[in-house]
Amino acid sequence: MAAIEGNKLTIEVTYAQTGQVHVINLAVASGTSIRQAIALSGILNLCPEIDLSRNKVGIFGEIHEPDTAVYDNCRVEIYRPLLADPKAARRQRARANLNLKDRSR
Repeated sequence: MAAIEGNKLTIEVTYAQTGQVHVINLAVASGTSIRQAIALSGILNLCPEIDLSRNKVGIFGEIHEPDTAVYDNCRVEIYRPLLADPKAARRQRARANLNLKDRSR
């Protein structure tokens, strides 16, 4: 993506649902915030489950505040809440593996 003439920036807004990824390309004015870019993209109408008071947002995998300004060629990402605590899930898998090993003896 290349910068649009004037003070316009080319960005994309992304949101991944189970089995589907939304990628919306748009041109925004210089100084546009992440929150404004998300609103301009229309993704909140497309995915009504997104709640910017709960969902974290970021740029290229780094969490940022919604009022952070976007920059040319950036990818604004909306993150879904975790369904399980990663540490708890890892412990549960380890216990399950130990139980399988004990049964095979």
